[in-house]
Amino acid sequence: MKKILFILLVILIAGFNTAGFSKGIELTGAGATFPYPLYSKMFNEYHKLTGTKVNYQAIGSGGGIRQLRAKTVDFGASDAFVNDEGLKKFASPIVHIPMTAGAVVVAYNLPGNPQLKLTPEVLADIFLGKIKKWNDKRIAELNKNVQLPSLPIMVAHRSDGSGTTFIFTDYLSKVSKEWKEKVGKGKSVNWPVGLGGKGNQGVAGLVKNMPGSIGYVELAYAIQNNMPYATLKNKAGNFVKPSLESVSKAANIDLPDDMRVSLTNTGASYGYPISGFTWILVYQNLEDGKLSEEKAKELVNLLKWMLTEGQKYCEPLHYAPLSETAKKKALAILKKVKYRGKALLK
Repeated sequence: MKKILFILLVILIAGFNTAGFSKGIELTGAGATFPYPLYSKMFNEYHKLTGTKVNYQAIGSGGGIRQLRAKTVDFGASDAFVNDEGLKKFASPIVHIPMTAGAVVVAYNLPGNPQLKLTPEVLADIFLGKIKKWNDKRIAELNKNVQLPSLPIMVAHRSDGSGTTFIFTDYLSKVSKEWKEKVGKGKSVNWPVGLGGKGNQGVAGLVKNMPGSIGYVELAYAIQNNMPYATLKNKAGNFVKPSLESVSKAANIDLPDDMRVSLTNTGASYGYPISGFTWILVYQNLEDGKLSEEKAKELVNLLKWMLTEGQKYCEPLHYAPLSETAKKKALAILKKVKYRGKALLK
């Protein structure tokens, strides 16, 4: 009798330990480096909860979009939404599911790490190569209490296709007619001046190691690397420092149902002007992406968890959680994701 009870107990414990686990499913994704610290944390926590592994390669938004189009990953990730022309390159419809909002900050390396104020016009002219020294009178007028050095300005930018670049150049194109005409916006552009680094970490490394340098990186990278970053004048005329609060305020605008929207140069009074959503991209009909039904169900489970329980990991890693409005719209998009005509979101 005792032996039977022991066997039953072993069976119950085994059943308890495997309940809710996904039997070793592995999902693959690739794309944006901008949300990588957050996604890495989310995927690790989801693995602990479910047993599902997520292999995510932070290769840049452009690479993520290309791999999704080639159907070599289960999902892509991008800080730039795919425009109408880009959507036509996909053989089947895809959807954009926002996961968080973040800030692209203007980081620099100056003696004493002063807190600088910059206007859109001055920032654009620095990256156009028109303002060449840190003690230029236009920078000095904005920072009268700062002793600016007579150092040459060294611009650092991304060398890879990047959603972070898209957000930054989208902003510059909105605030500078010259930038729009000469350089424009995109995941990759022909930079007028400067040195390129791969990924946010590459640009952060260049800025941190070169006195007099300036570059653009995701807020989390700047904080993690103890880099100073600028306060920017926004569309409403207010100088705003990037923070979770000012990024959240940037999204206080009308949001379209498909969530393909730019937050740069926001009209929100106290919104930080170089803010943006970052999206996970999937095929609307997951069989079109060569997923099995089992993988398709687990991918939708993962995305639902990221939009709900997973949002608690945003703030500790310096990302802005989705607003309730954005979350509702994201879940509504996820409800449209199907496998052979069958909706997967419960």
